[in-house]
Amino acid sequence: MGYFSSEFHLTWLYWGLVIAYAITILSIIGVVLSENRNPLKSLAWVTVLLMFPIGGIVLYIFFGRSIKNKRMISRRNKRKLRQNHPEIIMPHPAEYAPELRQQMELGRSLNDAPLYPANDMSIYHDGATKFEALLNDIAQAQNYIHLQYYIFEDDEIGKRVRSALMERAAKGVKVRIIYDHIGSIGVKSKFFKEMHAAGIECYPFFRVAFPPFATRINWRNHRKLAIIDGAIGYVGGMNIADRYIDGGKFARWRDTHMRITGPAVAALQYSFAIDWSFMGQPLIEESIDTTPAADTYRAAGMQLITSGPTSEWSNVAMLMLKAIGNARKRVYIQTPYFLPTESLLRSLQAAALSRVDVRVMIPRRSDSLILTYASYSYIYECLRAGIKIYLYNGGMLHSKTMMIDDHFCSIGSANIDFRSFEHNFEATMFIYSAEANANLRHQFMLDLKDSDRVNASEWRKRPMSQKAKESIVRLLSPIL
Repeated sequence: MGYFSSEFHLTWLYWGLVIAYAITILSIIGVVLSENRNPLKSLAWVTVLLMFPIGGIVLYIFFGRSIKNKRMISRRNKRKLRQNHPEIIMPHPAEYAPELRQQMELGRSLNDAPLYPANDMSIYHDGATKFEALLNDIAQAQNYIHLQYYIFEDDEIGKRVRSALMERAAKGVKVRIIYDHIGSIGVKSKFFKEMHAAGIECYPFFRVAFPPFATRINWRNHRKLAIIDGAIGYVGGMNIADRYIDGGKFARWRDTHMRITGPAVAALQYSFAIDWSFMGQPLIEESIDTTPAADTYRAAGMQLITSGPTSEWSNVAMLMLKAIGNARKRVYIQTPYFLPTESLLRSLQAAALSRVDVRVMIPRRSDSLILTYASYSYIYECLRAGIKIYLYNGGMLHSKTMMIDDHFCSIGSANIDFRSFEHNFEATMFIYSAEANANLRHQFMLDLKDSDRVNASEWRKRPMSQKAKESIVRLLSPIL
């Protein structure tokens, strides 16, 4: 009798746990659906929860939460920061085509981002040149240095940058550093503590500590910025790591970064100051040098578009959509990962079907096998519409650039993927300049020599096993 009673209780306990677990899964699915997110993203989460019930719950706790519309800085402090910005004089309408002015106005509406005219620039296509320029500027800093990088490695170039910063701090220069805790998770704390000891204010963005703040792991500050004395700024795709110089595990690590002087440095400072305040640090109120570039004929108009999980809109994605829709002759894109949103994919297809020359270049092999498969899953849809896809063979293509027609281009940290558009804090400089556009197009053509154009008929013949992997990974692409 006792045996049957125990078996009866165990059966009821088992089914009780099953029912409780089922209710938990259905409740989480209900939460996902009630948030009215992008249907593709909601479907991806529902798929994960149904296919991997236990793991799906853990993944949702870590990666599924939303902080959209969370205020990063108070209105009062935002007004204070705006007071340090130069008075922006919008160019006369005749200076830009109507479609470019529409893009500028969209940037102001989405991001409160003014157009900064009269900036000079240097564009770097390799890490060695960029870091030598940065180290030289750091060595000449007199007042302050602000650095913000997703990855700050404790390797040769990381140590060189750290030594240069510590030397300046010893001379009384104010040095502030923001690094992403997940991006730099492999770096020992001693590396950053030594900078603290030298008088450098160095803090991780969204520090991930267990158990209370584990959910922060999904929100990463992917920006790569530098501001020196308010007169020089850097923005682009390069982190601080040796692989940008020696290629690491690849023959080459191809990336793009830019150095600017002129009023647009204020935009970089404003972005950095907001992130610094969001971390609970005192408000930054250092001055900005707003002197226009000397050669006003060559000077570029610039508009910094930032975005992140707290943004009301997907700022970078929407500006890209607008720019692609405005294209009349060409759209050239370089990105390490190609997981476009449905609207962005349709925009590229519409442009190609309208006889615009649309070219997308991605690495044949990236630093993430999963993201490589996910990127490949979009290729055939592009080819069907006449989009030209190129696989870069020269190493790891990490450049995030876009060139449209003759007078517009962009350089920044945002990849063409869901993570950059929705989960990461990103910064992309939208540039209104024929010279910058020509520079990036020239490099694009050089990179074409190290690339293979994908042939539609041959692509269809790839192994079924690869197609299956691509299809499975694509289901998860909105949450990768």
